[in-house]
Formats: sequence, structure tokens, C-alpha cells
Amino acid sequence: MSLAKKPHAPQYNSAVIAADAPSLETGLYIVSTPIGNLRDITLRALDVLQGAEHILAEDTRQTRKLCGVYSITTPLSAYHDHNAAARVPELIERLQSGATIALVSDAGTPLVSDPGFRLVRAAAEAGINIWPIPGASALLAGLVKSGLPSDAFFFGGFLPPKTAARKTALSKLTALQATLVFFTTGPRVSAVLSDMIDIWGDRKVVLTRELTKRYEEARYGHASTLIHSIKETPPKGELVLLVAPPDGVAQWDEAQIKSALSEQISEVGVKRASAAVAELSGWSKRDVYALALSLK
Repeated sequence: MSLAKKPHAPQYNSAVIAADAPSLETGLYIVSTPIGNLRDITLRALDVLQGAEHILAEDTRQTRKLCGVYSITTPLSAYHDHNAAARVPELIERLQSGATIALVSDAGTPLVSDPGFRLVRAAAEAGINIWPIPGASALLAGLVKSGLPSDAFFFGGFLPPKTAARKTALSKLTALQATLVFFTTGPRVSAVLSDMIDIWGDRKVVLTRELTKRYEEARYGHASTLIHSIKETPPKGELVLLVAPPDGVAQWDEAQIKSALSEQISEVGVKRASAAVAELSGWSKRDVYALALSLK
């Protein structure tokens, strides 16, 4: 998620804070940064960014802006999906030699729909210390703002851009008894909502944008309602889309569907068995029918 424009410079004396901060242990620090409002950064995150030997940034231009606000002068270099394979061996060697390195994304918590997984995995396999520095997260900010159940949730990141692949991904989540959270964009959100209606029916959804920023917004309603709202006032930027769990009784898993179909197909045929099992299970008729055909 992209970093907001600077609202006004927060007051922070890096020299004073650094003097009081404990020295950093060696290892890889996974540092959360603001998702919009530049004041949403922890003192510990500032300590780490100031005290680390090096900062790995998804986009050095974005991170340099943040560091400039807080007078942090630690050297930066780029680390992203396109150079990860080339950089990981060198970075692991440095960490094994006792380096202290901070990893940040453009905004929010690294590795949450952002680069970093390969490096963290390699560091863990090499026995290197890994230190998470918690902080802002668009995923969690959207969840707590949504008013949807938060005791169980699933994060799906960005859904596939093409309709067929997106519908396949959505179908796999049909039975999940949890609030579903996705990142999406303004130009794509209407198509995503339409596909959700096709696969799941017209569930309650919440669409948030500009979280923590001046024009923060949330739209509440059913998927069909939000499609109309989006046509009237198209949202801009990167969005967090949250979907309510299915209503009623917990839906069946695939094994339960196949078992029920096996019992009924021989008696009433594929079509009637599929309709009956779909009604009982909460699955869509189309998905149950596809499973029924696979059993023949």
C-alpha cells in the first residue's frame, strides 16, 4: 500500500531518542511503517531504523521520504520481488557476519502482500535472529473499522486480475466461516464484487480506502449496493475490501459434499442430487454440480 503525502512534520529528535535507545542485537528486523499518517510509527521502529546498519526498502524513494521526516540517515538499498533472488545470498552472508539490517515495505507491515518472504525464510533456515517490529497494517485497520466479525478472518491479498482465475480463487473460499479480507484497486473493484455475487451471492461487504489519511472513507452494504455506489462515485487508490461470512449454518467441506452426492446420485440422478446437496450445504448449485460430474 502506498505512503501518503506528508501532512506536517511530526516532532522527533532522532539524536535524543537514539541516545536513550538500547543497542540493537544483530539480525534481521521486520519494521512496520505508517500506511498513511506519518505519526503512526512506533518509537521502537524509529530506534531500529536509526540504529540499524542498513535499511532494505521496497522503494527507496518512499522510504527516503519517511526517513527524512524523522532525520534518519541510515543507508538504504532496494529489496523487492524483482531482485530478491539475486540479493538474498549476499544479505544472508552479511547477517551471518553480524550485521543489523532493517526490512521495510512502502507502507504497513512487510510481507503482508509485500516483498520479504524469501529473505525471512532464508534467514530462519540459516539460524539468524529475526525481530518483528509491529505497527500499522491496512489489513487490521480495515478489519476493526468494518464492523464485521473479527474473531476469525482470512486474508487473501490481491485476487487474480483475470475473471476465470479470480472466480476459481473465490470458489475455494465459499465455505469458509470467517470474514474475508482482500486488497484491491479502484479500477478493478466492481468486477471483483460482480464475481463475488456470482460465486457467493449478495453478501454484506465493506469497502475502505485512504485509511488513516485525511479523506478516509468506508462504504457499507451488500455487494450489489456497493457496485451501484462505485458507479456513482468511483473510489481511487488502493482499497481494503472485507466480506462477511456466509449466513446460517456452517457450510460443508468438499469431502462432505462428495459423500452426500455419492449417496443421492444413484437414487435421484445428478441434477436433483446436486440441487438437494447445494441447498443443504450452502454451496452454489454450479459448484456442487461440477463435483457431481467428477464422481461419475
